[in-house]
Amino acid sequence: MFESVFNFISSIMFAILSTFGINMATEQPSYEVIERIGDYIEIRQYPARVVAETAVDASKSNNARSDAFRIVAGYIFGENKGRQKIDMTSPVEISSPGTKIAMTTPVEVNQSGTNLVMRFFMPAKYLRDELPEPSDPRVKLVGLPPAIVAVLQFSGSTGDAAVSTRTKELINVLKATKWKVLGPASAFFYNPPWTLPFLRRNEVTVPVSR
Repeated sequence: MFESVFNFISSIMFAILSTFGINMATEQPSYEVIERIGDYIEIRQYPARVVAETAVDASKSNNARSDAFRIVAGYIFGENKGRQKIDMTSPVEISSPGTKIAMTTPVEVNQSGTNLVMRFFMPAKYLRDELPEPSDPRVKLVGLPPAIVAVLQFSGSTGDAAVSTRTKELINVLKATKWKVLGPASAFFYNPPWTLPFLRRNEVTVPVSR
C-alpha cells in the first residue's frame, strides 16, 4: 500500500517538474570535479565523449539556434541511415560566432567566421562506430577527447548577452587562479525552452590547464 502511494506521488511530482522544464531522467555526460572556486565555478575533467554536431552560418539565418537545433534533432529522431531513434541527453552545447576572449596568457583567441556550432551529446552506451551515420550531410559525428574545463553555472536568460556577460565573469575569476584558458568558450543549456528562467541550469565553459 505504501509503495503504491509513493509511486503515485512520485509520478505526480515528475509530471509537475517536467511541465516546468526540470530534467529528471535525462542522461548527462559524466565528469569529475577537480576543484571548486567560489559558489558557482567548477574545474571539471570530462572523459572522451561522442557528439552529433552541426554548424549554421548565423549571418544567413534569422534564428541560427533554432535552425541548428532542428538539424541535429532530426538526426536523433531518426533521420539517419539506420532510421534509429536515439535518446535525447542534456546539455545542448552552443558555440556562438564572433566570441572573442582575452586569455590569461599573452595571446587572444578569436572564434573566426560566423558559424554557430551546436552539439548534442550522444548517450554514453554508444561508441562512435556504433551510431548510425547521419542522413543529413550537415550533421557530423565527432569524438571529443578527454578535457579539463572551467565551468560557471547560472540561471535566467540563455541569450547571447547573458552568455557573454557570464563568460567574461568566468575569465576574470580565472585570471586570479593557477588555471590558464586554452581556447574559446561555449555554453551548456540543460532545460527545454519553456523552463521558467529562475529554474534553468545554464553554464559557460572554457578549456583550461594549469
